[in-house]
Amino acid sequence: MDVAPEALTEVFAARPMSSILGGNRSECDANRFSVWAADPREVMECDADEQYPLERLQIELNRCAFTQRPEGAPGGMFFGGWIGYFSYDLGRFIEKIPATAVDDLRLPLIRLCFYDRAICYDRIERRWWLVALEMPHDAEPPRLKLDGLLDLLKEAQRTPLPNVPRGDLQAVDVSHVQCNMSRRTYYNALERIMRYIYDGDVYQINFSQRFECQYDRPPIALYHWQNLHNASPYAAYIDAADFVIVSASPEMFVTICDGRIATRPIKGTRPRLAPGPRADAANKATFLDLVRSEKDQAELNMIVDLERNDLARICVPGTRHVSQPRTIETYPTLFHAVATVEGRLRRGCGLTDVLRAVFPGGSIIGAPKIRAMEIIEQFEPTRRGVYTGSIGWIGVDGSACLNIAIRTVIIAAGRACVQTGGGIVADSDPDAEWEETITKARALLAGIAAVQKS
Repeated sequence: MDVAPEALTEVFAARPMSSILGGNRSECDANRFSVWAADPREVMECDADEQYPLERLQIELNRCAFTQRPEGAPGGMFFGGWIGYFSYDLGRFIEKIPATAVDDLRLPLIRLCFYDRAICYDRIERRWWLVALEMPHDAEPPRLKLDGLLDLLKEAQRTPLPNVPRGDLQAVDVSHVQCNMSRRTYYNALERIMRYIYDGDVYQINFSQRFECQYDRPPIALYHWQNLHNASPYAAYIDAADFVIVSASPEMFVTICDGRIATRPIKGTRPRLAPGPRADAANKATFLDLVRSEKDQAELNMIVDLERNDLARICVPGTRHVSQPRTIETYPTLFHAVATVEGRLRRGCGLTDVLRAVFPGGSIIGAPKIRAMEIIEQFEPTRRGVYTGSIGWIGVDGSACLNIAIRTVIIAAGRACVQTGGGIVADSDPDAEWEETITKARALLAGIAAVQKS
């Protein structure tokens, strides 16, 4: 069936509590499937006052768990289950971290929707899948669920493609966007962070700042913009009614499939110019600069070692390995340096065990991990919330695919929040670190500005 993913996204966005993962032209062997779901059977939310969020999560996962995926179905695809996010602040229930940053957004710590039906698209094989679960005491048999999904695909065939405005990343004036710290405050914090590094407390800190601006357009318009101009393999759209998440994340946190776990940390970023008269030469120089950067190589090496140590807690001894060494990947607006670490999970190790071992992802914290989290809490004035948490799905068959929630916009009460950061090491240049956060923010703020004008 010939259906444009953008049209199907438009159809699902009009339905209650829709969750869309991917739905763009970005192809990635590590995450080849897009997912569309709506009308959840139930919603699980844990707020910051929850005493035992991981224990509650385990109860919910056990209640709706199957033992294996359908025969003949591809691994790594969503076959029904939970879609949503884990806030960065869930890490406070794994490690004892001081609570000094202000929780001004007050979003749930965990928010997951259980979907008993979904549409999936294999971006590599160009193949559509309709998924329906047969649930206990079900008023609607699977055949009717599948017929309903087919109707949505047919509706998408009749739906015009969205009119996505153009955007100019270089024209975005970040100085007019509200930020949770001034440039002077950022530099002062960097000076103190680097003192911690010189004193041997930590080797690296991922320090971030948050931007905020007015936003009064449909959130799905921003998702369309990101999927066209900043397409990412781990993109996500989560409609939580009171707020919406629009993520253009390029980074995998973890995937779990057939008893194996993989993580793909990103460390090292450079801007990529849109096609133009001098873009090819400039992009080649920028690409080579990232390839040769000793600082960025050292950052990624540290995080790979950290991830290997985290995986040691849950993997069979001798199975951990770096399956993809440092590689420079090209995205519409950025170049990233990435590596992949894999291992085989110990028998009986479930998602909550994985979260306790590796959450939050090391690439957006620093090393050593716990001390880095303490220092982040000391210098970032507001809690991160969804930013640098994880968005994705947990299947009833025990598989999972979760991103690192970077390049992510939170839309609530007529405002859009964007947070970006970078890895600080001993030889970091404050001006360069500041500019890296601005470069990352522009890819999101440009979309917000373009959609607001349309």
